[in-house]
Amino acid sequence: MPELPEVETMRRGILPIVGHRVLAAECPPCDRRPILMEPSIRTINRKLVGQRINGINRLGKRVLIEFENGSTIVIEPRMTGLVLLADPPTVDHLRFRLRLQGDACEEMLFWDRRGLGTLRLLTPRELEQRVGAKLGKDALVIEAEELREKLARSRRAIKVALLDQTAVAGIGNLYAAEILFVAGIDPRRRCDQLSKPQFERIVAATRAVLYEAIDHEGSTLSDGTYRNALNESGGYQNYHRVYDRADQRCIRCGIGTIRRIVQAQRSTFFCPCCQKKRRLHPQVAEIEVSPN
Repeated sequence: MPELPEVETMRRGILPIVGHRVLAAECPPCDRRPILMEPSIRTINRKLVGQRINGINRLGKRVLIEFENGSTIVIEPRMTGLVLLADPPTVDHLRFRLRLQGDACEEMLFWDRRGLGTLRLLTPRELEQRVGAKLGKDALVIEAEELREKLARSRRAIKVALLDQTAVAGIGNLYAAEILFVAGIDPRRRCDQLSKPQFERIVAATRAVLYEAIDHEGSTLSDGTYRNALNESGGYQNYHRVYDRADQRCIRCGIGTIRRIVQAQRSTFFCPCCQKKRRLHPQVAEIEVSPN
C-alpha cells in the first residue's frame, strides 16, 4: 500500500500541472472493478471544466488537487493506485483522466489495478469534515509530545498504534517497521510502557526514515506495482533495514537475525538484538537519530 513517501512522491511528480486548466474529466472504458468515485463523473466534469489548478497537496496518504473555485479532488491510492503524468502500466486499469490545457502536460491519470482506490471531488467544508477531521497530525510534522499525548494511555503495541491514522497520518506497515528499527524499540512494546525519551526517538526516527524514503521516491516492492508519476520504480526498497528481510543478519549489529511476526494481521520485521523490550541496545544508543 502506498504510504506517505510514495504519496508524497506522487504529489511532487504531478506538480507540473499546477496552472493548467481542465478541458475534460473522464472515466476511460474499463471492464474491471470500478473504483469509488463521488460525485458522478458527469458532475465532476461539469464542475471542473475551465477550472484552473491552483495547487497539489497531500493529506496523510491522499493526494489533493486544488482548483480555483475552492473544490478539491481527493485521491486515495490505497493498495495499487497510481497518479501519473506518463503512460500507465496497462490501459485496462485506467480509472480517471483529466484532460488539461497548458504547456507542461496534456493529461493527468489515475490508474488502479485492484480498484480499491477512491476519488472524490469535495468542497472545503466537506474536505475538513470527511477527511481532515478524521486524521491525526501528519507524520512529518508531529512533535514527540503530541504523539505521546495520543498514544501514552494506549495498551496497544507501538507498531500497531503507529498504523492508526487518527493518531498520526501517513505511516503504514512498511515504514512503521523501519522507524522502530532506527529508534531501537521493540515493535511489541505497549504504548503505555514507553518513556518520553522513547517517544522522542520514535518521532526523530520517523522524520529521518520518511525523508530518506522520499529522497529515493518511495519503495517499489517485488510485485512492482508502485511507480512514480513518470511510471518509474522507486528506489528505497534497496535501503530497507528490516522490512521483508526475515532470517537475514541484522545490518546494524551484525549479530541478530531479523524476525518476522504478525501483528494486527500484518507482517512485522525487527531485530530482537537491537530492539530490546526493556532497555536500549548499546549500538542503538550510539546512533544520533537526525530528523533530516
